[in-house]
Amino acid sequence: MKKIFSLLFIIAAALMLGGCRLVRIEEEERKPVAYTVVKTGELPEEAETLVEEKKAEEFQMTYQSGEDLYLIRGYGKQMSGGYSIQVKELSESSTAVFFETRLIGPAPEKQSGEPSYPYIAVKIEYRKNPVQFR
Repeated sequence: MKKIFSLLFIIAAALMLGGCRLVRIEEEERKPVAYTVVKTGELPEEAETLVEEKKAEEFQMTYQSGEDLYLIRGYGKQMSGGYSIQVKELSESSTAVFFETRLIGPAPEKQSGEPSYPYIAVKIEYRKNPVQFR
């Protein structure tokens, strides 16, 4: 009897795992991706709403609109203004798109008392591969 239950358990587990899909992102040669930095207010309205909802915390998201794909990276609430964000890498391999940015703080004399919520949005041509944020 125990053998039957064990066999049924193994079959059930195999069926449940059969529906899962893992995407393997392998390190290989990457090609640069052409992009445009999107200014505040130029994002599609729905994407702008999502940014407003998430801006207090660090976030990363993609948003597709037609043939365009927006890659958006937010750095959460900062205690002053004057921050900038640098795109360190935007490239692709056959398995993924890689998006790496860096937050650059203001010089101490340029810090203001107002909190800010720095984020960057870039627009690229739509790709079906997953995006890996760094």
